[in-house]
This record gives sequence, C-alpha cells and structure tokens, in this order.
Amino acid sequence: MTAGTLKRRVGLGLLTAYGVGVMVGAGIYVLIGVVVGQAGVWSPLAFLLAALVVLPSALSYGELATRMPEAAGEVAFIERGFDSTSLAVLAGLLIVLAGMISGAAVLRGGVGYLATVLPLPGWVLIVALGGLLGLIAALGVLESLAFAAVFTVIEVLGLLLVAWAGFTAAPVADWQLVPAPHWAGIIGAVSLCFFAFIGFEDIENLAEEVRDPSRVLPRAILLSLAITALLYTLVALAAVRSVPQAALAASERPLALVWQAGSARGTGFLALIASAAAVNGVLAQIVMAARVLFGLSRRATVLAGFGAVHPRFGTPLRATVLVAVVVIAAALTLPVAALAETSSVVILLVFLGVNLAAIRIKRRAPEAPFRVPGWVPVAGSLATLAALATAFGVGT
Repeated sequence: MTAGTLKRRVGLGLLTAYGVGVMVGAGIYVLIGVVVGQAGVWSPLAFLLAALVVLPSALSYGELATRMPEAAGEVAFIERGFDSTSLAVLAGLLIVLAGMISGAAVLRGGVGYLATVLPLPGWVLIVALGGLLGLIAALGVLESLAFAAVFTVIEVLGLLLVAWAGFTAAPVADWQLVPAPHWAGIIGAVSLCFFAFIGFEDIENLAEEVRDPSRVLPRAILLSLAITALLYTLVALAAVRSVPQAALAASERPLALVWQAGSARGTGFLALIASAAAVNGVLAQIVMAARVLFGLSRRATVLAGFGAVHPRFGTPLRATVLVAVVVIAAALTLPVAALAETSSVVILLVFLGVNLAAIRIKRRAPEAPFRVPGWVPVAGSLATLAALATAFGVGT
C-alpha cells in the first residue's frame, strides 16, 4: 500500500442510490407509527415539512462540497470556515465515532431480523455479516456502491409495495373525516421526521471518488433528499388512508398493519426488507467512516497511516479494516442502542458547524461552482438548533 489518491469511479446514479440507501433505513418501519401518534392524518405533511427544514443544510453541503471536493468534507469545511485544524480534526473524529456506533447499532438490529431466517447464534451472524460488509468495502468503492444500490432498490420496492397495499385497501373513517390540522402536533412530528433525513451528508465524503464532483455532488445530495422525501410521504399517506390512527400509533410494526390492510399475504417479507436496509446502513457507515479517517490522515500526524491507499483496490484499506473491526466489536459488546442516540446529536452538532462555516466562507469568497443564497446556511443553522433542542428535550 502507498499513500496516494483514491480512484474516481462513481457517477451520479450510484451516488444518489447511496444517499437514498443511507437515509431510508429500517427505522422508517417504526417511525411512521410515532409520527402518526403526533400528527395524525397530517403525517404526510410532517414528512414534507421536515424535508424542507433539512433542505437548507443540504444546500450548504452542496455548495461547500463543490468548493472543497475531498474526503472528510465536513473536516475541510470546518477547518476553512473557522481557521482551526484542531477543531476540524475533533469534528472528524466525532464523525468517525458516530458512524461506527451507528453501524454497530444497525448491525445488531439487522442480525435480529436475520435470526428469524438463519437460526444461528447472534454473535456468529454479527461477525460473519460485519466481516462480509467490511470485505466488500475494502474491495472497491464502485463494488461497494453497486452492492448498496441493489439493496437500496430492494428497500424502495418494499416500501412501494407497502404503499400499494395501503392505497388499494378500503379507506378508514379517519381518512374520510379529515380534521383541521393540529399544528402543535404537526410541528412536533416534524422534529421527529428531521432525523429520518440524516444521511445525505455522507455523500460528500465520497467526493474524491466521484467523477466531475462539482457537478455531481450537489445533484446527488438534492436528488437523494427529494427521492427520500417523496417515498416517506407516499408511505405515510398510504398508512393513514388504510389503518386507523390509534392502531398505527400503538403498533411496533405499523407498516405490517398497512400491508395486511391491502393484502392477504403474510408480513414475513417485511423482515427481509428491513434486513436489506440494515445491511445497506452498515456498509454505508463503514465506507463513510473510512473516508473520513482517510481525510484526517492529512491533518493529524498520529493518523497518517490511514492515508494509505491499496494499489489494486484503490480504497483506504487500513481505515476500512479498522472501522469494520470496531463496528463488529461494538455490536458484540456495547449498549449500542443507547449510544446510537448520542451519534445523532453528534451529527447535528456537525450540521451546525458546517452551516456556520458556510456563512463565514461565503462572506470571504462569494463565488463558487454551485452557489446558494446567503440566507440558506443561516436557515440551516436555525433549523439544526431547533433539532438539537428537540434532541435534548428542551421545552418538554
């Protein structure tokens, strides 16, 4: 292995599929019920509003990614915005840690689904699945994203089937007697939906492996956000149309109720689709965290070894191996469910740092290959602060 550059092999299609796959995780299978419990029949509106709330941060990422198209993009953004390498390295290490914890949590959850199909001990499935995904991530970014794209298609088709079932079922009374919007509940639901869109930021960490990054990166970020928002809204619409709100809010498997409402078939396939979502999520976190480590190797001497690129595979092999090993170990030993909540807060803090950095960078150098209005990062900062307040339970 030698220190060098990553291979530019990724185009708009695979990059967009990667972004959708990161955002559309197994959590949506439970989140629908929680959102309906707050917003009722207006839940589809809550998802659309949440996408609009997230949009300014996505636009900030899009502009900064064209200015600094490199791995560990957030690190570069914060470093330039605040003129502090130390702060940037700290942010990068937090991103890596959050990614590994999230990967471990999703890996453990995915194994829970797989155990219903493969009757093997949990630790065997964790090691085998984690090792396989680490190997795929090490073999090449094109191979990793192609593999992820297949599972993304499975996820999306599964959710579209659920939506089809909901739209073919007889409409329930809640749908036929739509009440006036309860805005307090809708706003509370928007704060929950916000977290469903976290993941688009992973796209820019592949910047050094993207062909024509100045054109492709912002398009992939915005396309993946739009596709995810439409999919969430469609599924939420089908859910509130076909199942009573009280039943959705009380269920731990609300989409299973939607499927049963419009289909006489069993719900076993939903477990397989949730498994596909989990596999996709783990692979995405391994790929992302390894790229951030690769980017950090240029800024911290102690991390210089992670700048090595495999001459054949063109991937940061040492970084990938380390991340995969930590993800497997954490899934085996740590209370990852509780830690995963902390990782969401870390990502929100990074969102805030990136938006504030965008404000400062735009003032110094207004021109950029992809440029958004000056109010966009301000709105992104305010939206992120509101999400952080929700995460910490402010006002509750």
